[in-house]
Amino acid sequence: MAEFITPNERIILRDLAKKQFEYSQLPQMQELTRLWYDHNDLKGKRPMFTIEPGTFEKEIPREYKCISDTAREIEKTFIQTFTNYEYIGDDTIIPPLYPMGIGNWFKPFNIGVETEHALNSIGHQFKHKINDLEKDFTVIKKSTYGSYGIEQAEQYKMLLEDIFGDILPVKYVGDGLYCVPTQNIVHIMSMETMLFSMYDYPDLFHELMKRLTDDYVEYFKLLENKKLLLPTNSYGRVMQGTYGFTNDLPAEGDIGTKDVWGFLDSQETVGISPEMFNEFIFPYYKKISDMFGLLSYGCCEAVDPIYNLCLKKCKNLRKVSISPWCNEEYMGECLKNSHTIFHRKPSPNYLGVGTLFDETGWRGHIRKTLKAASGCKVEITQRDVYTLNGDLLKLKRAAQIIREEIQNNWT
Repeated sequence: MAEFITPNERIILRDLAKKQFEYSQLPQMQELTRLWYDHNDLKGKRPMFTIEPGTFEKEIPREYKCISDTAREIEKTFIQTFTNYEYIGDDTIIPPLYPMGIGNWFKPFNIGVETEHALNSIGHQFKHKINDLEKDFTVIKKSTYGSYGIEQAEQYKMLLEDIFGDILPVKYVGDGLYCVPTQNIVHIMSMETMLFSMYDYPDLFHELMKRLTDDYVEYFKLLENKKLLLPTNSYGRVMQGTYGFTNDLPAEGDIGTKDVWGFLDSQETVGISPEMFNEFIFPYYKKISDMFGLLSYGCCEAVDPIYNLCLKKCKNLRKVSISPWCNEEYMGECLKNSHTIFHRKPSPNYLGVGTLFDETGWRGHIRKTLKAASGCKVEITQRDVYTLNGDLLKLKRAAQIIREEIQNNWT
């Protein structure tokens, strides 16, 4: 791979590595690291907050200089690492290392997912392989999974170290294990088909969930047995814009599934009752989540209808998503003085809709969360902002208001 990196590209990448290392040594980065450890260990004194830029990344001014594909990808990683520090000012950390993982893959039911996209839009629909679960059940096969292997990862690591390893160390960093069974199902059948299948073919739907669950368990055990799991207790991500920093999981040794973070969600089942969720979904999710050391649960779905009936039974539940559609006050009461972090996802409308930033509305939105979550451990992650409508200044102002509200209204 090294032959694809030109001498000029090496200079560009080394300069970026130097910039990242210098940023990482700032006192505020050291302090943020300490605060994240305290936060995830349930010892934090204030809420932590981040704003995810990935969905509006294209609106941030960029000047990429590398030409080759390999060098350009490395350059993008560096520049995107600086985004939150340079444009936002939240609690995102610039690490004193270049993190990399080991490539693993999982193909649910061994079915390729196909999509049709609207012209010049992120809007899309899936090409459904199952329209009637009973008639089409033969389409369901055993999931395939595996790893690209430590050898390939080591080759890439050696390339990075050759370019800038003397400036910025390259280290393996683990992200949380990711598992979204109901999303996997909706990728091969419509949501309508999925929901009606629970009613029309309950036994077949249970079989579908059982097969997928068993495949995920086998996959995660494969990673464990082949020693492909990395510690997830530091700079790695746990989905949903959050970090894995914690002293409650090991930093070294033989890492098993019980030693790492895991993530689950079920956005696709908001149309069923809590009782149906408890019957058709939760037993399988519980089997998977029990494998993890710590669990982060939820995305945009409202968790309040299923918390006491289901999620509360997950003893390793460390973070639960409190989306814009969730009853904040109810979940604040549920999570008060608990071992689960109230992981709030504010509405994206304040940053993403309209050209004028409604500072008063945003301030009230954040204050409402802090009041509802009094007595909880709180984290705020702004996600799903797909456009800033040309106003980058919204970002720093939004972060500043969150910080002011925490300072003035958090006890």
